[in-house]
Amino acid sequence: MPQANVYRPTLRKSLNAFCISSLACLVFLAYLSMGKPLRAQEKNPYAGDAKIAKLGEYQFRLNCAFCHGLGARGGGRGPDLTRAKRHGSSDAEIFHNIHDGIAGTAMPAATNGGIGVGMSDEEIWQVVTYIRSVEVKAPAQPAGDAVHGEGLFNGAAGCSTCHMVEGKGGKLGPDLTSVGASRSPEYLVESVRNPSRRLAQGIFEAMKEFPQEYISVSVMTADGTKLSGVVLNEDQFTLQVLDTREQLHLFEKDKLRSFEKRRESAMPVYDQKTLSDKDLQDLIAYLQSVGAQ
Repeated sequence: MPQANVYRPTLRKSLNAFCISSLACLVFLAYLSMGKPLRAQEKNPYAGDAKIAKLGEYQFRLNCAFCHGLGARGGGRGPDLTRAKRHGSSDAEIFHNIHDGIAGTAMPAATNGGIGVGMSDEEIWQVVTYIRSVEVKAPAQPAGDAVHGEGLFNGAAGCSTCHMVEGKGGKLGPDLTSVGASRSPEYLVESVRNPSRRLAQGIFEAMKEFPQEYISVSVMTADGTKLSGVVLNEDQFTLQVLDTREQLHLFEKDKLRSFEKRRESAMPVYDQKTLSDKDLQDLIAYLQSVGAQ
């Protein structure tokens, strides 16, 4: 028995040393496993690979096209990805935006099924490669006269009556400060020429820049007062409306005589008689100049 006691401290020291050594190895391996994906995300391993871009197109259609549209040219929810990107334009930044989502916007993280069916790092890089393959090179000189377009926006065309740019303008329609950078010229033309089309299709503007659906509504209160405007919020019992004078109203539905919602934009149709193609081009040039800042 006394002899066993002689070896017990030595055995305890050996076990302690083994545990410390094992713990150090586990910490080191964990550090390596955490570091590898981080380093991998700094550079696109498939940059310029046309075959990978085709795989990325498939992944994009599966996971991203619902918001960003076919061809990445923008949809009801997401911006045009073929042009300048507000939240970073390097491959690494685009990867992180997809992987982690973008705080304060409707862009979710790709992990845990946040986007579509969920995406692996490899699939995200494929999508980044696809986005690069469809990017539009900006012309050296943008078409249209931005200075004249600003005058139209704030004057003859009356856009600032309902729309805000850089904190100035109306609140009845979406803030257009960043629309020139996030939407294609084709999208902007359609929004002016046929403003009700996307509302009629039931496509939401769920980005931070377009937080409401802007469905038109007509309301008659219990005392017979009529007003028109756009729906800001609605639940089972209440209706919040911004009227055409930008006055905010909250109604209890069961106390209204009637209310009617229409998938029709409150924005008037600007046909070629109202706004010529040249003037529209200048207006878009102005919005693009603001969005590029």
